[in-house]
Amino acid sequence: MDADAMNVLNSFNLSGHRALITGSSAGIGLALAEALAQAGAHVVLNGRTASKVEAAALALQAQGLSVSTAVFDVTDADSVRAAVEQIEVEGPIDILVNNAGMQIRGPLHEYQDADWHTIMKTNLDSVYYVGQAVAKKMIPRGRGKIIN
Repeated sequence: MDADAMNVLNSFNLSGHRALITGSSAGIGLALAEALAQAGAHVVLNGRTASKVEAAALALQAQGLSVSTAVFDVTDADSVRAAVEQIEVEGPIDILVNNAGMQIRGPLHEYQDADWHTIMKTNLDSVYYVGQAVAKKMIPRGRGKIIN
């Protein structure tokens, strides 16, 4: 590899950084977690179902990647705040990826109000809850990245 290629790759080195990725027990979130961990970050996996989060962690740890878990519901403000406090005890969150999301498919005229509210809580409220809780830790440190 030539020197220019190495310089570009070095700019993506996340060694020494910690990343919280919401909704990372499967799918896009797990792929993002794997990529950030491969770039050197310690990744905190999140989801609501402990068994799924643990299975994802074991899969990444089997690759020799640095991973821990935080099982909490991103749609519950109190749970989010408590979880962020606990994660920060273990080390600062340098990177937050708000990835949790869902869809309930169906014709608009048959959609239930409860379905709409479930989607909005998961796809929008969670970004606010987790983003705010993490930002309150990042701002005093003067550093951090939040990716929505």
